[in-house]
Amino acid sequence: MDTLKAEKRDMSVKAKKLRREGYVTGNVFGREIKGSIPIQIGKQEAERVFREKKKGSQLYLDVDGQTMDVLIKEIHYNSMKSLYEEVDFQALVSSEKVHSVAEVVLLNHDKIQEGILQLTLEEIPYKALPSALIEKVEIDVGEMRPGDSIKVGDLAIASNPDIDLSISPDTVVALVSEPRASAVQEDEPAPEE
Repeated sequence: MDTLKAEKRDMSVKAKKLRREGYVTGNVFGREIKGSIPIQIGKQEAERVFREKKKGSQLYLDVDGQTMDVLIKEIHYNSMKSLYEEVDFQALVSSEKVHSVAEVVLLNHDKIQEGILQLTLEEIPYKALPSALIEKVEIDVGEMRPGDSIKVGDLAIASNPDIDLSISPDTVVALVSEPRASAVQEDEPAPEE
């Protein structure tokens, strides 16, 4: 598992100033932490880890030499400035279920020859013990045809006994719809000769 290095933040220094100096600010909270721990992470260190890790990812957070098992709860990314600004982490307790999300990743979407593939759910919310956390749900959509859909209940995450879904199993994750041009052509009357 990846380790992200951070240090406790001096709250007398404003977050804006820290960001200008090349830091990402954040907080660590959890059942065994009073309030929260304000932290700062070096920009390069943050970019290295967040290229791979997203909201719902589990990792180790090393704060001034103290290592914690954490879950990324929120990442605030400023797309105008192309930088991470704030990250919130939840310190995990091995015996306590935690709310998280699994990122939906579609595989083989380039193999769909007919129809338009639509991703209707980017994250699947669920609750699980830290040992059962899932970062990604990969779905092979290469064989899908117009009219096909995949629901949360069709996925392995739904049948995992260690995971409690926080969403209806009937929720559609991805579907392939008819191309608009062919649907319009069918509705138009044939030209008279």
